[in-house]
Amino acid sequence: MLDAVDAALVRALQGDGRATYQALADGVGLSRTAVRARVRHLIAAGAIRIVGVLHAGVMGMEVFGHISFRVSGPVRPVMAELAHREAVTFAALTAGRFPAVAHVRVCDDAALAAELTELRGLPGVTGAEVFRGDTIVKDAYSSVRALREVGIDPLDWRLIRRLQVDGRASYAELARCVGLSQAAARSRVVRLIDAGVVHVTALIEPSAVGANEHLGFGLRCRGDAEAIAGRLGNLSGVSFVTTGFGRYDIVGSASAADRPTLVEALEAIRSCPEVTYAETWEHLSVAKERHRADGGSRTAEGRPREQAPLSRRRAAAGGRAGGEVAEERESAQ
Repeated sequence: MLDAVDAALVRALQGDGRATYQALADGVGLSRTAVRARVRHLIAAGAIRIVGVLHAGVMGMEVFGHISFRVSGPVRPVMAELAHREAVTFAALTAGRFPAVAHVRVCDDAALAAELTELRGLPGVTGAEVFRGDTIVKDAYSSVRALREVGIDPLDWRLIRRLQVDGRASYAELARCVGLSQAAARSRVVRLIDAGVVHVTALIEPSAVGANEHLGFGLRCRGDAEAIAGRLGNLSGVSFVTTGFGRYDIVGSASAADRPTLVEALEAIRSCPEVTYAETWEHLSVAKERHRADGGSRTAEGRPREQAPLSRRRAAAGGRAGGEVAEERESAQ
């Protein structure tokens, strides 16, 4: 389990995985040396990975759907079918109203409808209900920041791939990776982060920190669902939250070290005065969990497959600038 200081460092790194050790030290009141040692230990122990995560829209996967399945007979054969589908990014055998759930990411509503037609036709599936995501408020494995129009060339993709492996790679390392000067590499990385294309963050390894209990939840609420989802996303253990349309107003997932802690998280969710109905399902067995938005869809050269121009996707102004890493920083590995 993480102590209070480590937990604070992880939260800071989730917000900005490229924050300098000095900035992190200022936030927790320790020396730069002590903070560097703690971050290195967290990485070496496998408790966290600091990586760059892509905005789903960059890969033409802006549309999110949560599918709840009714199944006749054994559920594992359905899980096996879901695990092989490219559009499915998460699939789990569950305890609750439905015996199986899945998340799909596709390019548009027409593709979602086509995917649903095929999913409903899988052997053993007797029905499926869909929640169509609208605004993803929190996602530990994909950037949810505003996506601005920006050109991405082969050098950018090489930088992105390197950041996906080591989000705290120094600008010197990144420059060597693409054959540019440190200043040019820094300029490209900052541009990609500012545009919302990639977000460098700390991913927590649940097994390493004792987060062994996992569940999903669907909520109906009154008032501003996005504002409510934003508050829920700040709760301890909540890793995913999205608003949308269908059976629920909000869908999310949470994890905890044990049942009592998970119950506390659920009680915190149910305590939100605007939540009028809460349904939960326990993830008994996860058949597929693809954390990278471009997973399984790469060219022979290793570059993500070319997608439609960003101008054809929802573009938004803004985007949060990423932090800088000191050039003299030693590798965190």
